Amino acid sequence: MLTGSCLCGAVKFEVEGELKPPDACHCTQCRKTSGHYWVSTEVPRKALKIDGEFNVAWFRSSEKAQRGFCSTCGASLFWDPIEQDSISVAMGAFEAPTGTRIEKHIFVADKGDYYEIKDGLPQNPR
Repeated sequence: MLTGSCLCGAVKFEVEGELKPPDACHCTQCRKTSGHYWVSTEVPRKALKIDGEFNVAWFRSSEKAQRGFCSTCGASLFWDPIEQDSISVAMGAFEAPTGTRIEKHIFVADKGDYYEIKDGLPQNPR
């Protein structure tokens, strides 16, 4: 069982099972939501338990997804693809150790011009 929370602790969560290797998303929406790029792991909905779910505010960021954040401290926590069996959870919100490493970078065509990606991991333009 892995645990995590927002900055203020109003939202806590548990994930049952091992985490999939996360990806780092450099799309414009993720950069604007997180302030840099967004690193998350996809988990089955049934494996995620949220304590303080009433403190999660949801923003419908596109036709495909909504983003969940703590309504108290503003921490970005979830990327939720509408009507799918999984949800993505922010890696930075987990308590360490997570037992995983970033697998790839996605949407690198949209990355900010102020940094380079030099870790040798696969980079997908979209």
